[in-house]
Amino acid sequence: MDNIVREKSFKFALRIIKMYKHLIETKKEYVLSKQVLRCGTSIGANIEEALGGHSRKDFLNKLTVSYKEARETDYWLRLLHASEYITGDEYDSIFKDCTELQKILSSIILTTKQNRGKEENN
Repeated sequence: MDNIVREKSFKFALRIIKMYKHLIETKKEYVLSKQVLRCGTSIGANIEEALGGHSRKDFLNKLTVSYKEARETDYWLRLLHASEYITGDEYDSIFKDCTELQKILSSIILTTKQNRGKEENN
């Protein structure tokens, strides 16, 4: 993989899957873990769709969905930590990755919007 956000979102999804397995096997937690699994793996899936987009508008739309999924993942991670299903160390590590993805996606979205605006003005 040569795309940084693609690679990071894939690795993040693998971490989310491992955390999900841990939560259902050792903590017997099924509701919150399923939510974080769904949105945490959706980030990369939407990035893949964006990369295969047919237009800049399609690309931007899918990246925006991916950013929203990252925000939702952030919420579920905070809830899992606050409810003591994951430890502070577990939370800090995965939350850092989630925040990094949000920042990268936000930057790409902003740059894409700025470039689209410049193209429309030319």
